[in-house]
Amino acid sequence: MSTSANALRLRNLRTLALLAALFFLPLAIAFWTYYGTGWRPSAHVNHGELINPPVALPLVSLQPAMSGEPVPASQLRRKWSLVYVGNGDCNRDCRHALYVMRQVRLALNNQMSRIERIFLVTGGCCDRQFLRTEHAGLAVLDATSETGVRLLSGFPRGPWDQSLFVVDPLGNLMMRYDVRRDPKGLLEDLKKLLSLSHIG
Repeated sequence: MSTSANALRLRNLRTLALLAALFFLPLAIAFWTYYGTGWRPSAHVNHGELINPPVALPLVSLQPAMSGEPVPASQLRRKWSLVYVGNGDCNRDCRHALYVMRQVRLALNNQMSRIERIFLVTGGCCDRQFLRTEHAGLAVLDATSETGVRLLSGFPRGPWDQSLFVVDPLGNLMMRYDVRRDPKGLLEDLKKLLSLSHIG
């Protein structure tokens, strides 16, 4: 065999070895990283706590907590809903939660019309001046009646004062979000839900 044929053969073997390394090396690194270290990829990408399985909320009619006509049972069916459950005199935690709810909805820009804001009042109603001036458009509903208590029975046990809940347009309670966390997480979750959903 000539010297040039040997050189060509060696070059081909080196090329083959390099291609094999390009294929197997990342696989070996991934295998070692996953099984040989304590690192694991995140099990989920959502920021809120998924309620699994989702809870189908009862179809109930509620009275407005401040004034107006009874709210139809379809209130939690028309759109995606951000729901806060708390006392109507609205302490610091309540005010923060309602602020987060309002600002996150506004940050959705042209998608914000797909989100309803609902405050289920469990008592002490209401700081009307604050709610009217700071949270126009917020549905403030009385949850102290028998039908309100039935609705609240579908929510995870309290305390609720630092939580926002996400309800889908079919009336399924599907996520709980801790408002003490960065609101960008809630915004990201809502953007994903709205982009994937063809309802509401």
